[in-house]
Amino acid sequence: MIVWYEHLYMGAKARRRRFAIIQDIRENKAGKGVYVITPPSNGNNILDIYPTETILKDYYEDRELLVLGIAQGYQEALKLAGRIVDEMYQKTGGFRIEEFLEMAAG
Repeated sequence: MIVWYEHLYMGAKARRRRFAIIQDIRENKAGKGVYVITPPSNGNNILDIYPTETILKDYYEDRELLVLGIAQGYQEALKLAGRIVDEMYQKTGGFRIEEFLEMAAG
């Protein structure tokens, strides 16, 4: 199950197609070259970047996946992840995603 972050980050190219991209993901359609950024699936990463084809597979159907950001193209995904990590560090003084998300919610 996909959960959308309340303050969803968007890459510049993805922002132009924001509603279409989100609708496609909701309808289980993978957009060509569309990537999502999520909290890490393990303790070794700060964030994870997935092509939409990956998150629409059966493996993720029964798991909750919080989408923090959407990008059009891998390079844009890297830049967007960098922006999220930078904001995380500015707000928390570290790389603790849970603390960052709690601060944004509160």
